[in-house]
Amino acid sequence: QVQLVQSGGGLVQAGASLRLSCAASGRSFSRYDMAWFRQAPGKEREFVAVTWSGTNAYRTSPLYVDSVKGRFTISRDNTKNTVFLQMNSLKPEDTAVYSCAAGTIGSGAHYYAHKYDYWGQGTQVTVSS
Repeated sequence: QVQLVQSGGGLVQAGASLRLSCAASGRSFSRYDMAWFRQAPGKEREFVAVTWSGTNAYRTSPLYVDSVKGRFTISRDNTKNTVFLQMNSLKPEDTAVYSCAAGTIGSGAHYYAHKYDYWGQGTQVTVSS
């Protein structure tokens, strides 16, 4: 069993930066693929980024949705059981509730929220224009 506790988020102006953190309790954090999803009001949950476990045979480099490439960076610190999402050059369209997720994901399945087993509580990110 893994519990994910998020921190970070808030209200910022366009162009600003924020860093989200997601701390995991339980064992074997390094074995899980870790992702960030977001959900804007009235929209479906959207994949944002994923960083792979060291045991994932299919992937090595993080993957991002096109809309955040070059602006967001996902990283993990396995010694602290934590995954981060550094968000730079934020835009109003980035406004959403952001959630971290953990799972063991096969090739090509990282977009699908239902593939992840554990979820953080969600944190609001609001970007004003």
